Amino acid sequence: MAKPPDPFHEFVAELFGPMGPVSIRRMFGGAGVFRDGLMFALLGDDTVYLKTDAQLRADLEAEGSAAFIWTKPSTGEEIDMGYVSLPSSAMDDPDEASSWARRALAVAKAKAAAKPVPKPKSPR
Repeated sequence: MAKPPDPFHEFVAELFGPMGPVSIRRMFGGAGVFRDGLMFALLGDDTVYLKTDAQLRADLEAEGSAAFIWTKPSTGEEIDMGYVSLPSSAMDDPDEASSWARRALAVAKAKAAAKPVPKPKSPR
């Protein structure tokens, strides 16, 4: 049976409305936020985390945002996943939220473009 829609997911989709339609998919106890086939945000514990590079991370942290840290269950090791929370001021302002999200989407696009293209498998 399908899970009912998550109210927080619906809120986030509306919050990012000015940047155009986004899709949200549940994954690993949280959810990913996608646009143009790329994940640019992560949702966990009713918090929006944006994919970052060094500059976006610094800008978000200057606004008081915090990194998403995943704790590996088997070892307790803490791993910084490269996502930083959306500033609290943007949670009530779709234009501000979408501005930050566009920057995160640009980071996701740049990282995807930098990945090596896999070699096609030769026929046997």
